Amino acid sequence: MRQIVCLADQPWSAVPTRTQQLMTRMKDAEVLYFEPPSRPGSHDWRKPGRKLRPGLISYTLPPQPTQNATRRIFGRYTANRTVHFLQSKLERHRFREPVLWCASPAGAEFLDSIAYRGLVYDCFRDWPDYPESWESELAAAADVAFAASPDLLRHLSPCNPNVPLLPFGCNYPMFAKDQLPKPQLLQGIEGPILGFAGTLWPDLDLEPVLRAAQAHPEYTFVLLGRDRGCRMLPRLLQEPNVVVPDPISPVDLPDCLASFHVCLHLLRRERLYDDVIPPRLFEYLAVGKPIVAMLSPDQVEHFPDVVYGAHTSAEFNLLCTRALSETGTWARDRRREYGKAAAWSERANEVNRILESIGLFS
Repeated sequence: MRQIVCLADQPWSAVPTRTQQLMTRMKDAEVLYFEPPSRPGSHDWRKPGRKLRPGLISYTLPPQPTQNATRRIFGRYTANRTVHFLQSKLERHRFREPVLWCASPAGAEFLDSIAYRGLVYDCFRDWPDYPESWESELAAAADVAFAASPDLLRHLSPCNPNVPLLPFGCNYPMFAKDQLPKPQLLQGIEGPILGFAGTLWPDLDLEPVLRAAQAHPEYTFVLLGRDRGCRMLPRLLQEPNVVVPDPISPVDLPDCLASFHVCLHLLRRERLYDDVIPPRLFEYLAVGKPIVAMLSPDQVEHFPDVVYGAHTSAEFNLLCTRALSETGTWARDRRREYGKAAAWSERANEVNRILESIGLFS
């Protein structure tokens, strides 16, 4: 049986993260999933492991100093406690030289403390809160470093010659369904529904939606997601054809997306040049509905044949109308092909294939 020790970047969540999606799909594997350190004063790390799936158990690491701590102030006692904690769990579950999977640069702190047969670094975002040397050390030591975007691939390549591209994915079977019921929160809405699904971050650029809502009072614009202090949201809510429901359960999301006539993809002003394709865009593709997406300056379009890409609010407005007039099934079917290719099962199959090819999985 294959053994994997995963040093995760986030606690196990009801809304699966990238790391969760991959760990639950590792073939013939036992996985010990270590959540990031608990907050100071917490005793979560003393709790028994949680059996999340057959062969997958989760633990929480002991509290540590802040992520900005350097090795000099990391704290010998705290470091030794964490190492002892990790080693005790590996011994308890009889893990002998497992594959070590690191989902953040924090894993660099434990490379000399855990016996492992192979090292994987999964890089799916920038890590400005960690010392740059941590990621460099981790990437250089890795047998393979997965990159979620071309920019991240170029970032890692000087440290490691084995950096395959592994974009995010989606739960394709959950979204690629026809004739899903219209959810209660959208009942009673007349006319076309143009919807955005995602967190309403402070820097989310809602200017394109505002201009389109003002130009087309006959359309209803629905924003699904938790408000994290979006600065433009109060202004947008002044428009009578804008609806922002209470946050919904993830299980209700496919029904909502299926009820949209057009799916909207927006940009964050502080991340204009982030080339990581978010999971939500793959979910839009799996649904098959027309997609109007804002593009950053000089961005290379990822799916130009099936996504209406706009660079300005005026263009976004025009493309919303064009997307609503789309006919036939070719574009819908093509989108679903892209969504199917991005299924998490396909992403995990690629990971398994690569790890087998370099001898980490035998």
